[in-house]
Amino acid sequence: MRDGKRATPFRASLLACLALALLVAGCGAEEHANDPRPPVPTEVTASVSQRSVSVQPSAVGVDGAGQQPLGQNAGQKEPKINSNTPLTVAFTIANLTDFPTQLQIQGPVDKKSPKLVPQGTSSFKADLPTGDYLITAADIPGATAAHFRVGPARTSSENDLLLP
Repeated sequence: MRDGKRATPFRASLLACLALALLVAGCGAEEHANDPRPPVPTEVTASVSQRSVSVQPSAVGVDGAGQQPLGQNAGQKEPKINSNTPLTVAFTIANLTDFPTQLQIQGPVDKKSPKLVPQGTSSFKADLPTGDYLITAADIPGATAAHFRVGPARTSSENDLLLP
């Protein structure tokens, strides 16, 4: 037969250990790996013709220029980040010529798009640090280059769902 007096201290110490384990498990770091959240990628369209390369918008990260708010955040204040970290720019490109070509980005860093098929569209992403860029068509030397600027202003993705 069990002694009722021995069972009570055993239960009390078991409950104390369980409470301590729950207390320790509940404690955690106040900082999170995703704080601050990365900037939202910016969408830019480009078109290549025989005469010129055009880019819209021509500036992003400059006092909010070129920053598109997501529909889910319409009317809400977007948190800003002032940073020199590269901005991810998603280019959607239309090749309006009859020649395959590539979009060349020249500036603080140089990037090239994949081959653009004649009369086709393509897209690619480039991480561009703050600075001024010249965007040209690689195989169309007569096409006037477009000027493109990336400023230090970024829109944080902290209020956006399902973004990295």
